[in-house]
Amino acid sequence: METIPLTPFKVVVDGIKEAGGEALKFCYQCGKCDTVCPWNRVRQFFIRTLIHQGQLGLVPFESEDLWLCTTCRNCVQQCPRGVKIIDVMRAMRRILVPEGVVPASIPNLRSVMTSIASVGNPFRQEKDRAEWAEALSVKAFTEGTEFLYFPCCYPSYEPRLKKLALATAGLLQKAGVEFGLLGSKENCCGESVRAAGNEDLFKRLARENIKTFIDHGVKKILASSPHCYHTFKNDYPEFKANFEVLHITQYIYELIQEGRLEIAKEYKKKVTYHDPCYLGRHNGIYEEPREILKRIPGLQLLEMPDSKERSLCCGMGGGRIWMETAKGERFSDIRLQQALDVGAEVLVTACPYCITQFEDSKSILKECEGLEIKDITEVLQEVI
Repeated sequence: METIPLTPFKVVVDGIKEAGGEALKFCYQCGKCDTVCPWNRVRQFFIRTLIHQGQLGLVPFESEDLWLCTTCRNCVQQCPRGVKIIDVMRAMRRILVPEGVVPASIPNLRSVMTSIASVGNPFRQEKDRAEWAEALSVKAFTEGTEFLYFPCCYPSYEPRLKKLALATAGLLQKAGVEFGLLGSKENCCGESVRAAGNEDLFKRLARENIKTFIDHGVKKILASSPHCYHTFKNDYPEFKANFEVLHITQYIYELIQEGRLEIAKEYKKKVTYHDPCYLGRHNGIYEEPREILKRIPGLQLLEMPDSKERSLCCGMGGGRIWMETAKGERFSDIRLQQALDVGAEVLVTACPYCITQFEDSKSILKECEGLEIKDITEVLQEVI
């Protein structure tokens, strides 16, 4: 692996410590991180080698390996020494990105960052982020509104994922929830930007969003994307901003328990649920989505081999939503096969990134043509 030593050595070490990687020095190369890394299901990848390079003050230069980490957190969960592996990966990326060092194998990453920096979203879209909601007459958020609904860039612009946003907004309306949208007044949350190493852009996005939220009187946020949820809940407090943040599955489960959403129809299908990394391993939300599905009459819930804490990453975290993955190396291909193997007719999840990747895999895997890919709100939309 080609590497470039940074001089002085202190630059790398301080960068890693600043990211919260104090435990880096305790790594003793046991290799447990490698055994659980999803990349080793499709290719050979040694994350401990990257950790070792961080210890030595070396940063992989023009090497694809540094950009493979999907920040799924499986390795962190298994590490016996508490090494903050994700922080180390982000720190090394953060050292390279400001210098323009992005491997030629991921050219799209730079253009995406440019788009987010210039228009606040990765799709170069200058139209209103709330245009998708016109059919439902969702109101603009004003001070005093209970919830800000933040659907994420993907459900705001991408045709397949707009269905997710529409289903979610429709459920909230049926439950009589007071919510609104800020549309183009908001930016991308910045999670994938930070994961990819562009810390300066992340900080700018965070500060602008926080100012917008405060200026409009936002106190509670509902998020469709686990990545947005994680960022608002765990990263924005770094900027002295503390909002009440709920993932949509948490709140919908509350609405069902309170009787504000009543399930009126049966859903006679075999369903399996995929735990998104940023909802499950990063934030411990495993039961609410399953409890929602269990409340639906006729639905048969099946568990895949890799579920809950051991859930198989879809492959899109860590900024890889903006990077190409070689044919035959998609974790999502394995995941769809797991769904079929347990007899599922519908693969349900609760993350726009996961849906995007699963739909891509389905389009190229003939054996998966009959498998439906749905967000949990889309299933609920059919039975309420």
